Amino acid sequence: MIVHGHRISLALGLLMAPCIGFAQQLDNTQIMTTLGQVKAAAPAVDVALLVEEANANVGNGVATLPNWNKLSQLSQLIVEIDFENNSIAIEPKSYRTVGLIADALHHPDLFRYKFLIVGHSSATGTAKRNLELSQKRADAINEALSTTFAVSPDRLFSVGAGEEWPIDPGHPESADNRRVQLINLGLLK
Repeated sequence: MIVHGHRISLALGLLMAPCIGFAQQLDNTQIMTTLGQVKAAAPAVDVALLVEEANANVGNGVATLPNWNKLSQLSQLIVEIDFENNSIAIEPKSYRTVGLIADALHHPDLFRYKFLIVGHSSATGTAKRNLELSQKRADAINEALSTTFAVSPDRLFSVGAGEEWPIDPGHPESADNRRVQLINLGLLK
């Protein structure tokens, strides 16, 4: 069986904002700077409601839903993570990137924050399968951060969005749409 890598992006900062960074030269300073841009009045996000809405809107998009729209107001940065084809297995070469993210999450400036990992897919395959795969990939990043890199699981949440929230809506089958976002949800309580 031949294994192909999928380009996956991990977003951690202000989606669609001028400070979005792309991961070609990703470093810890870039992650810290972007994730440190937390608004004092960030909206509260109910992760269980996001999951419910994603499952109820398969094939209809989630970006315009009020709870999903809140995510665009939170800190995020786009980086690249590769998974094996049609799999949740993170490619070994991507563990360096996941490690950089973990290092940033362990930094004292970010240690008091919680994060949402949002899995995404392109529009290849069925919308239902893409939603399931995106949830499993978000869970895989969550697990890698919490087990391999010892980020407290109390600080990490995950949800799949499938193909419902594309980064490139004009090209729904583009590899750019296969990504994972890490979004700063604000202070732990």
